[in-house]
Amino acid sequence: MAITEGKVAFNIPNAGKPCETWYKIVGDLASGVTPLVTLHGGPGATHVYLLPFIDLYTKYGIPVVFYDQVGCGNSTHLREKNGDEAFWTVDLFVKELDNLVDHLNIRERGYDILGQSWGGMLGGVYAARNAIGLRKVVLADAPADVPLMMKGVQQLVKHLPDDVQRDLEECTREEDFESDKYKDACLVFYKKHLCRIHPFPSELEKALEQLEDDPTVYGTM
Repeated sequence: MAITEGKVAFNIPNAGKPCETWYKIVGDLASGVTPLVTLHGGPGATHVYLLPFIDLYTKYGIPVVFYDQVGCGNSTHLREKNGDEAFWTVDLFVKELDNLVDHLNIRERGYDILGQSWGGMLGGVYAARNAIGLRKVVLADAPADVPLMMKGVQQLVKHLPDDVQRDLEECTREEDFESDKYKDACLVFYKKHLCRIHPFPSELEKALEQLEDDPTVYGTM
């Protein structure tokens, strides 16, 4: 199976240091088959939980592009930008995706995108800007409105055990997001509303670990 990994320079004027976007290509972009570019969620959850989409290549010959958005995974981390809402914007990630598409030289031949959760929000904005070369868009589990999504989450939390609700409320009020109490309460929510396969698939476990390792982007956006 043809697998290519690399990094592309991504110029962010106010980053304070050189930045790179890491990517992995499964298949041959010159095969003539329209490639699929995957956009991970989080933000900051990395590409790893999307790796099962490799099946699209092994079964159907569709080249698949994975990448870690800046701030997470194998791309440049910017922990010093934690809490900087003026830095972490949707526009930043739109520019990063454009930069990757140009680097891979797939704009003229055309490409599809699949965005999951936050990646779907990014994909929706990207498509709405009439990106040149974009053929098809798949939005998976992507909220159309963040405030409405948060109201929905709050309703789901009300159905959790009382002690879990109490821990989540207390930790959120105190902005205590690093304690075991908060993480344990989140896990209860995740097992019911994120993934009901127990134990979690290894790809999801690793994504959650990487998100915990550097929550800069997730915590800010």
